[in-house]
Amino acid sequence: MEAKRVADSRTEQIQILMSEHINGAGRLFGGKLVEWIDVVAGVVARRHSGRNVTTAAIDNLQFKAAAYVNDTLVLVGRVTHVGRTSMEVRVDTYVETLAGQRTVVNRAYLVLVALDEEGNPVEVPRLLPEGEAEKAEWEAGERRQSLRTQRRKEGY
Repeated sequence: MEAKRVADSRTEQIQILMSEHINGAGRLFGGKLVEWIDVVAGVVARRHSGRNVTTAAIDNLQFKAAAYVNDTLVLVGRVTHVGRTSMEVRVDTYVETLAGQRTVVNRAYLVLVALDEEGNPVEVPRLLPEGEAEKAEWEAGERRQSLRTQRRKEGY
């Protein structure tokens, strides 16, 4: 199985926020954003693995800014770490102004597992991190994976 680069599966999704995406406080409904994040992460993981995938965990989800009706939302997903059958995917969400300036709304880390035709976990390609930022993200992914393993052992 041939290793893949981060750029091979990078995915970007654009949304213009409509009234149906807004909660009672006039801001983007967090659950809608989680849905979009999960879709982007799924596409990234499918592109990396060449398989159907399932979300195993949403490991980290931090809301840093609000978004409102008519805002342009940009979601960018990339593989940050892989195990034998799992892939960690980072999805960054931004509000983009009409001038193209982006403000971070959210950063999320998800773990997805590649599946064979019977729905069983299957091996995924290795990841070839390029450049210092991708290598640092890989190392941080190793630490996050270690924490996930520890939490599972503790029953979380």
